[in-house]
Amino acid sequence: MRYVFFVILSCLPVFLMAQTPANSSTKAPYLQYPIIPAFPLSLVDGHTITKNDLKKNEKTMLFVFSVDCDHCKHLTEEMLKNIDKFKKTQIVMVTPFRVEQMKEYYDHYKIQNYPNIIMASEPSRQIMYFYDLHYFPGLYIYNKKQQFVKGFEGTVKLDSLLLYLNK
Repeated sequence: MRYVFFVILSCLPVFLMAQTPANSSTKAPYLQYPIIPAFPLSLVDGHTITKNDLKKNEKTMLFVFSVDCDHCKHLTEEMLKNIDKFKKTQIVMVTPFRVEQMKEYYDHYKIQNYPNIIMASEPSRQIMYFYDLHYFPGLYIYNKKQQFVKGFEGTVKLDSLLLYLNK
């Protein structure tokens, strides 16, 4: 009888561990799949692109922004003032807002004047879930092989971005 009691007691921790949620220590998808996501993105002109349309062998900074976020606007202004520091980087600005809302942002900042910036809409919000994004902006740096290097969420200094882009 003691033996049966001992076996039951020794199995209790295993049974209790099996009851904890499986996702309690799960990493965000972008950390599980550290490559540029392949979501379809809608450009201002209505065309759709994916990561396959991006330049190969060039560092990429994915900038997930909200059209009404003051931090995003400030970072956009800082980035454009210092665009020469990003000349070896393709910048993909993605918003979960509709193309019409994105177009106002695009026109206001004259994004068409910056050949290394692609601005796109991803209104299904898959990108928000992929990056487990809670605060705008979200900035994700990828190397020339499109492998994840570093991510930032919320306010970030330009110098921090450039540190990882210039490695």
